Amino acid sequence: MRLLPAMICALALAAGCGAEPTVEQQVIATIREMEARIEAGERRPFMAYVSEDFRGQGGGLNHDQLRALLIMQLNRYQRLQGQLLPIHVEETGEGTATARFRALVTGGPDWIPESGQVFEFRTGWRRADGEWQVVTADWEPVAP
Repeated sequence: MRLLPAMICALALAAGCGAEPTVEQQVIATIREMEARIEAGERRPFMAYVSEDFRGQGGGLNHDQLRALLIMQLNRYQRLQGQLLPIHVEETGEGTATARFRALVTGGPDWIPESGQVFEFRTGWRRADGEWQVVTADWEPVAP
């Protein structure tokens, strides 16, 4: 008789281990992967997470313009680093979410950054073919 409760607990734990990550966990993992791609200087893998219909900075920046901006920054700063501060994700509908966070972005030619700035990011996300892609992003510098 005592074996039955133990088996039920074991089955419940096993079922929990295989659960799909939450929307929040999935979006955060995607943002962290994008951060890693930028830090590695990998423009194409980074842009794979950006929707073709992307709009940034209030609609003033499209997918191709974001790619050009990224190329310019990677050429200017041979080494870009980001330190993401807490990421707040909100599921806004079926397959959509928003994420807000601050990031300390530094850049320079070597391991020691020569410049840095904290930015506030507001991003919109859509799940397409099982993958999360950023569809909107607005950012602004945070005053010191």
